Amino acid sequence: MQTLIVFCHLRWDFVFQRPQHLLTRLAKYYKVVFVEEPVYEEGEARMVMSHPAPNLTVCQPHTPVQAHGFHDDQIPLLQPLVAALAPEGEEVLVWFYTPMALPLLQALHPSLVIYDCMDELSAFKNPPKQLLQRETALLNIADLVFTGGPSLYEAKRSRHDNAHCFPSSVDAVHFEQALDRSNGHPLHTAIARPRLGFFGVIDERFDAELIADIADAHPEWQVVLVGPVVKIDPASLPQRQNVHYLGQQSYKALPQFLAGWDVCLLPFALNEATRFISPTKVLEYMAAELPIVSTAIRDVEQPYGDIVAVGHEHNGFICHCEAALAQTPAQTAAMAAAMRAVVARTSWDATADRMRELIGQTPPGGKAARLAGTGGTPKLVGASAAAKVNPLRGSASGQSFGSIVIGGGPTGLSTAYHVGADNLLLERNETVGGWCRSIEQNGFTFDHAGHIMFSNDPYVLELYDKLLGDNQHWQMREAWVRSKGVYTRYPFQGALYGLPPEVIKECIVGAIEARYGDSGSSLACSSMEVEDCCADGSAEAAKASPEARAAQTESFEDFIYKVWGKGIAQHFAIPYNRKLWTVPLSEMETSWLGGRVPLPDLSEIIEGALRPVPRPMGPNARFGYPRRGGFQALMNGFLPLIRGKIEVNAEVAQVLPAEHVVMLADGRRFTYGDLVSTMPLPELVKLIGEAAPPQVREAARGLRHISIRCVNIGLARSDVSDKHWIYYPEDSIFHRIFVQGNASPECNAPGGFGFTCEISYSPWKPLPLEGDALIERCIADAIKVGFMRADDQVLVANQVDMPVAYVVYDHQRARNVATVREWLAQHDILLAGRYSEWEYYNSDHAFLAGKRAAEQVARHRSRVAPKVS
Repeated sequence: MQTLIVFCHLRWDFVFQRPQHLLTRLAKYYKVVFVEEPVYEEGEARMVMSHPAPNLTVCQPHTPVQAHGFHDDQIPLLQPLVAALAPEGEEVLVWFYTPMALPLLQALHPSLVIYDCMDELSAFKNPPKQLLQRETALLNIADLVFTGGPSLYEAKRSRHDNAHCFPSSVDAVHFEQALDRSNGHPLHTAIARPRLGFFGVIDERFDAELIADIADAHPEWQVVLVGPVVKIDPASLPQRQNVHYLGQQSYKALPQFLAGWDVCLLPFALNEATRFISPTKVLEYMAAELPIVSTAIRDVEQPYGDIVAVGHEHNGFICHCEAALAQTPAQTAAMAAAMRAVVARTSWDATADRMRELIGQTPPGGKAARLAGTGGTPKLVGASAAAKVNPLRGSASGQSFGSIVIGGGPTGLSTAYHVGADNLLLERNETVGGWCRSIEQNGFTFDHAGHIMFSNDPYVLELYDKLLGDNQHWQMREAWVRSKGVYTRYPFQGALYGLPPEVIKECIVGAIEARYGDSGSSLACSSMEVEDCCADGSAEAAKASPEARAAQTESFEDFIYKVWGKGIAQHFAIPYNRKLWTVPLSEMETSWLGGRVPLPDLSEIIEGALRPVPRPMGPNARFGYPRRGGFQALMNGFLPLIRGKIEVNAEVAQVLPAEHVVMLADGRRFTYGDLVSTMPLPELVKLIGEAAPPQVREAARGLRHISIRCVNIGLARSDVSDKHWIYYPEDSIFHRIFVQGNASPECNAPGGFGFTCEISYSPWKPLPLEGDALIERCIADAIKVGFMRADDQVLVANQVDMPVAYVVYDHQRARNVATVREWLAQHDILLAGRYSEWEYYNSDHAFLAGKRAAEQVARHRSRVAPKVS
């Protein structure tokens, strides 16, 4: 689904009119992002977002600049905010209601530029002085132009060869509610009849003197005016006992006002501001089948002059009102029939559909580089084949930065955010995010393996709020294990209920033996507390009770047997972890598992074997996920906050530590004061080449990792599972299913449900299948384990590959990492994040690692900065 970014001079929550009608309908086919004019607010510029309709986001910039509208003074602050709205990797359509926002197009990479000229804004009161100039520029750049009524179309058609007239339309069903005349609005209760009503904006286009003349000519008539007063002094409006100003009312309530009126008014002044208007309310009045009296507005008189009474001067207008109130039943019936015929010929639905057809038929043009997408293949969420944030293409080679960050994953983004200005972030992919990127296909969103939001750190929790705002969905974890043909809750050892009796017996006996057998001293590991933010289940190997007698373990395999006992080890821990890690568990050490590790709490194991356990409690049992945009949305949240440069599609080809230079594949060179690398440590050393000592290169080659292949599947039903992720220790090709569709319902296409099969592989355990054969095997195994039905229709099936996914904690890892890190530090190269530090980090740890790296850069800058005497 393409993103449609709209710049408008009107507030979304203002009078519901042409933009709201069209965009709520187009939101069925596009991700609509509606950008309002900025609002003054002290402090850093920020974007406040709301979601008034499905698939539609309203963005209200808040800036410390007091200039009104899309003023030149606002543009520098708005450009980075706007740049972050364009999802990288998608074709972006840009739609203007006001030419004043044209400079913001530079922050985007549109495939199509559309100008919907609904009014002649230059004729309105106090227009910006640059308006006409910018409209000329917009007409030169736009690929497609829509106009309001015929008069405005005639004024613009000669200025663009792809202009189309779209007069006001109507939501007939909504306004036909007024045909029930008993459904009047409560505000009418104290207002006598006859009532002559108007709803709309009361501004310089409103003929206030006409209202005064009507009220004075017929004191017995009640004139009801519904709408906001803008750009004119309310005190200038006529004040009479029979004139009632009811203010702005909701669009939903408008039919109730119509139901209580006897005549509908179009009391527009005849001036430059109304020369080209095509009032939306004409057809809305007609849907209510009420008499209409208008001033001589061209786009009312010419098409509807046989139905709408037109007064060319005040007395004539009043006479038409008198005639409308004196209509015979036959006249009213004939009028209503004519109105129904007009209303039947147009609708906002039809208008939006025709506009969408024209968008689809218009070839890309203008001055921006635009690439057509392929509709059937998965696309990176928020990516564009030509997308660049703060692009440096074309800049002179040799540019220097205080710091450069390699890698735009969670650690790199966090570093760039915390380090501030004078920094360059280089990301080799089309979009930021690293393995926290998301892809979209046919309405389904999938992550690169399963990701969740969880942290015990208050700073990270605050950061979630800053990055996502209200785009967060928090829920209790539903994690399960599928073994022996049944589901048991995660963690396995605490929820044995439902397994075969002999399995339960072996697990309990094994735990007792581990506790009271011939073990020695208590188990210990040297690291942080056990967490499971990645939800891969391995950390649960370390969960048990605080009392303990056990021996120091030499390997992960030894650890599992001595902590859990042989029953739990044989039925879950050993087969699952062998499946996940692919290497012999005896070759892995245990420092990554956490701090002092106790033995199993037997009472909890026995309790979980006797009866079903309730939902898990505690901080690790509740997790978050973005409501919209997949996990990519969390990554994209950094973009408007980063003050330095960001460039995507930037492949680092060589690092020259002695020269403090980074070279890109396209030949450009950048000099740095500090280099923060988040890329896989062996890859960084390869880019350094022979400049690194032999022992450093050898240590880098000794670092081992496993890879993950994700097979993403979207089904044509929505009731697939109520779980979030499931571990499979037995003979399926996948070790885990991440139930993407339950992370957020908006990851699913309408009526569909998506999930991801995760398959680990390595040189020691290659993938047994590739391509379509791998997808078919995942589907077959998903049916075999009961996750899918044999008759399920597969709507989407694709794969994403993570060549470096989990680092392997073998017995040489710590020594190898230290060797490489110490040498790099001598050349102002810092390592940050899972793949550079070769640590078992989760996304929250990555955010903190980026913050630490930025603090190191700041300390180094302060040491090397010249002193001022």
